[in-house]
Amino acid sequence: MDIIGTIKTKLDIESGVSKAGKDWTKQTIVLDMNKDFNSEVAISFFGADKLALVDGFEVGTDVKVGINVSSREWNGRYFHNIDGWRIDSIDAASPKALEVGADDDGDTGLPF
Repeated sequence: MDIIGTIKTKLDIESGVSKAGKDWTKQTIVLDMNKDFNSEVAISFFGADKLALVDGFEVGTDVKVGINVSSREWNGRYFHNIDGWRIDSIDAASPKALEVGADDDGDTGLPF
């Protein structure tokens, strides 16, 4: 699944050791999807390879983020994770390319 928005915040890098004794690192970004309600979503990037992806992006950059959404149950309550696995910059011209409608010359390409 992909989410498009503007990077609002990049939280500090967190690290620790799992129950299995493995070291882990993660960084969370907050993405503003520019919607009227519930516009912000926190996306976590785990591991050195994913942290390197996030490192190249600054707050205020328009991006498209590939995510995986998962949930887990603990003591009758559910907790959700949104994990990022890809992040791409979106330039100002990209959203226009997705619009449906007439070409620059006014021709819609339709036979009628």
